Amino acid sequence: MSYDKFLPFISAQLHYLLNHYPHTIQIEQARSGTRYFPGSLDRFTLLIPYCQDHMKWDIIYNAEFPLAAPDVIFGAEDEDFHPFHEVFGEDGDSRLVKNSLTDWNNKDPTRLLALVIELRDKYRSYQEKRVGEVDDDRLKFEISTIVSREGIEMHMSSGFEKPEEVKFAVPLMDMNINKMVSACPWRHPQKIYLQVIYPVGRKYAPAPSAPRLKLMCTPELKALFSVDDVKLPPWLDGMCMAEYLPHLEELLQRLVIEAVTLIDVRRQFIEALAPLLGRPLEADPVFCRKASFLVCSGPFTIMLHVFLSTNFPKQQPSLMFQSTQHFNSLGMPVKSPLITEYPWSPRWETSQMADRISDFLVDESLNFKRHCNESHLQY
Repeated sequence: MSYDKFLPFISAQLHYLLNHYPHTIQIEQARSGTRYFPGSLDRFTLLIPYCQDHMKWDIIYNAEFPLAAPDVIFGAEDEDFHPFHEVFGEDGDSRLVKNSLTDWNNKDPTRLLALVIELRDKYRSYQEKRVGEVDDDRLKFEISTIVSREGIEMHMSSGFEKPEEVKFAVPLMDMNINKMVSACPWRHPQKIYLQVIYPVGRKYAPAPSAPRLKLMCTPELKALFSVDDVKLPPWLDGMCMAEYLPHLEELLQRLVIEAVTLIDVRRQFIEALAPLLGRPLEADPVFCRKASFLVCSGPFTIMLHVFLSTNFPKQQPSLMFQSTQHFNSLGMPVKSPLITEYPWSPRWETSQMADRISDFLVDESLNFKRHCNESHLQY
């Protein structure tokens, strides 16, 4: 994102926030709120990750009064969230407490980061308090069994048109996935979470229904391991999270270790293609998910892109041709659709996989050549 249109001190604070916040923050709806400096952006919306979802907070600076601290507007559902007011005494008097806005210094690029971290910590405490006050025996029991686990986040949602429910985001597995990947490019620690959603009831049921479960992960982890492909263990009658989580973590630990070993399997496959297709023009050196080769069929030269999923070799590679000599009406190179139907068996040796793809490409490249020539005649 370009920071050129923000005032210099806002740009510096945003840049520091995005590069030092421990999770990925997004910015949207950057805009100007002053008629005197219409080209200078001084307000925006932050999408802050929480409980495997995003909170939208509006950050409102004032270009006309740059020394003033920004205002923060929370979501409509959080109208009772007053992070910098504390209640004292039996009368319930509210008093402003010292916070990140108290001694605001617009020249300090770290101040917005400090503010966001403080507000998110207070929001987490606010949600924990809300959930703890819910009159639901099952929820109280669930919380008591997992309260010792680090990093759990919870959120109470309610509204006029939707039932009350409590959502938990439970970090899984105490393992450093980043260190398991050689030449790891990830800036943030990669984590897998179980999102658990309970409807809020008023009476304890002897055998309540299973909560809604969804496995989630940090976005970058999908280059190594797809949680969407994991079949969750069944939630048995009468089970609680403290019983369910160990079985799930054991399964995930085994799958993550297998995913790391599959990096070398994909690398060996790409290396096996090299004697047949030539050295790759480019290849993914970390996860080995893609490689591109220059293939010649007489005077006809094409690029072959090979895409490998995290399920390779169970799932065969997807192939795509790209002409180096033919272009469409928009000036873009002519490409083939993804090719996924060709002879394949995950039980073959790596060398046989490479041989069979090479044999398949002989006829398929001729078909693509005819397609390119026909397309060229149309233009």
